[in-house]
Amino acid sequence: MNRFFVEGAFEVGQRAGLTGADAYKLTSVLRAAPGDRVEILDGHSRRFTGIVREVGRDRVEVELTAALEEGQREASLAITLAQGIPKGQKMDFVVEKAVELGVRRIVPLVSERTVARPEGRDGKVERWRRLAKSAALQCGRGYVPEVTAPLDLDAVLTLGAAHDAVLMPWELAEPRPLRERLDEIGAGRRLLVIVGPEGGLSQREAEQARVAGAHLISLGPRILRTETAALVLMAALYALRGEL
Repeated sequence: MNRFFVEGAFEVGQRAGLTGADAYKLTSVLRAAPGDRVEILDGHSRRFTGIVREVGRDRVEVELTAALEEGQREASLAITLAQGIPKGQKMDFVVEKAVELGVRRIVPLVSERTVARPEGRDGKVERWRRLAKSAALQCGRGYVPEVTAPLDLDAVLTLGAAHDAVLMPWELAEPRPLRERLDEIGAGRRLLVIVGPEGGLSQREAEQARVAGAHLISLGPRILRTETAALVLMAALYALRGEL
């Protein structure tokens, strides 16, 4: 059964309107007709079965017929990933896989060594948001993780106040096991993870982050690519908490 997200809170018996790309997919790709069944997830992570009632050119009306119960798919570990923007389409890969792993929020990071600097008119952020939505649907998550506008390091570090700990992998950090470091930090359940771009974070940026309260951590003796570092660290964090 095809699954779609809708904004807002709904109840059984109400109708949800699908517009934009979702309406196009139903009408032009799936050739939906009244009576077809779909699955709907609302903005409060509630899941419903629905029946298509009206098919218009730009809008499809779905009646919500039953609420569905399912096992918990969201990790209790809430990770915000501030990812240094890599060149080419590597950010697409990071967004997609981070959402599959369970990340709650993705913040594209512009730092000293960032080469790719997306601007509002180039559509990259909207593309990343579409990828996040598609990945969330594919892996059965209850909501779409937010992809913010790009921020610089100063702005990202201010986000740390809303988290229990800020973790920054850095190739010059003291080489100690991650489990040992997390036990020492007492990291909690709300984590901000900052990963640099190709070329890494500079000495100045690492010191700035440390002074702001970030914990500089090692990911082992080998220097990982930026897209690898982000996914390795998140997978390790979820695994160490028993959520992977």
